[in-house]
Amino acid sequence: MPSTGIVRRTHNWLAGKRHTERLPARVTHAIERQQEASEILVGWVQFGILATFAALYTLAPKTFAEDADFAPVPWALGIYSLFTAVRLVLAHARRIPYWMLFLSVVVDMALLLGLIWSFHLQYEQPASFYLKVPTVLYVFIFIALRALRFEAGFVVLSGLVAATGWLLLVWYATHVDPQNPMITRDYVEYMTSNSVLLGAEFDKVISILMVTAILAVAIARARGLLVRSVIESSAARDLSKFVPLAVAQQIASAEEAVAAGQGETHEATILFIDIEGFTTLSEQLTPEQLIGTLNEYFAVVSAPLQAHGGAINQFQGDAILATFNVPTEHPQHASNAVHAALEIQRELRRHTFGDGMELRARIGINTGTVVGGMVGTPDRLAYTVHGDDVNLAARLETLNKEYGTYILLSASTAALATDLAGEFRELGEVRVRGKRGVTRIYTVALK
Repeated sequence: MPSTGIVRRTHNWLAGKRHTERLPARVTHAIERQQEASEILVGWVQFGILATFAALYTLAPKTFAEDADFAPVPWALGIYSLFTAVRLVLAHARRIPYWMLFLSVVVDMALLLGLIWSFHLQYEQPASFYLKVPTVLYVFIFIALRALRFEAGFVVLSGLVAATGWLLLVWYATHVDPQNPMITRDYVEYMTSNSVLLGAEFDKVISILMVTAILAVAIARARGLLVRSVIESSAARDLSKFVPLAVAQQIASAEEAVAAGQGETHEATILFIDIEGFTTLSEQLTPEQLIGTLNEYFAVVSAPLQAHGGAINQFQGDAILATFNVPTEHPQHASNAVHAALEIQRELRRHTFGDGMELRARIGINTGTVVGGMVGTPDRLAYTVHGDDVNLAARLETLNKEYGTYILLSASTAALATDLAGEFRELGEVRVRGKRGVTRIYTVALK
């Protein structure tokens, strides 16, 4: 039935489910963690309000007898303190039950309205006296408190409880003494006496409901923004498994759709690394063992690259292409690349793979101008770097075989890695296939 559909949609809107019904579980869990953090904040704000109430009660003059049999305010504050403490402990433990969130709304308003009701006892005045106290403004604080959680339903519940409670207070004030309902139509008399002007009290209720409605709409819209933000941040984290994190963040926040050909020219240090004797290794292992060994090797090698600010652009079989200074800038990119290469070699000497297998890797490093950007088709893109200097890094990796080395770097990298200048050993000049002129090359040894 149409009415059933409207009720269901309204319920989903109030509960914040309209935006999350079909979200992936990881996104839903991220939103839930945000809500849990909000409940911790709500708990501490409640403690602040409680402390304020306690201070005001302590400092306010009291006209009732000090030896009275029952003083409602201390009891109400004490019970509320216990409830708030339990709620805060559960919130920090991420174990606060959903029903307790609703109960908390009711308890908050019951405490406030109960304190307001007690004012005519505290000051020995007619019941209508409490309708004029400015403490009613705290109602709006309690309603706004529920806006810290991104569910409009709690704001609506808080407003409805407040409006209903205030109507009950008005009813009590006008019916507690049937002989004198204290109702007036004179605004001046209302302002200068304990008389009740029903229109003024209804104005308060209307204000409560209007503020509630505005906040509920704002929270519903904010919920949509929260969901979108979580989806985008989750997408950026997922994309960072396929492209460098900086590129993933650019894609997630791009104002226009990402397309092939978008890129930038930048100075960068390129590091190319390959496993020594990989062909022989692949013949000795089953496909499953080979994949497992490669994944383990990639994990060992990737850690130093990322620790030194490198961005892994490609996994090509057993090879890795990494760049420093693109897409994330770092002034010491050449030194970072060399330090990463040295740390990789140290890690490989300490580490064994599979059933005690040792792996060695050859590394070529070059610094120059590259173009980093998206390549591919309109439907399938990949981020990579291009340029003659990228090719030179790959050639240097291969030249390690001829020189019996494991790290070779170009003169441009050696010139920029000034903190390692004393560590480099020049090997001479070579003619690299596909490149005009000669290239001066260096190596660096582990200590």
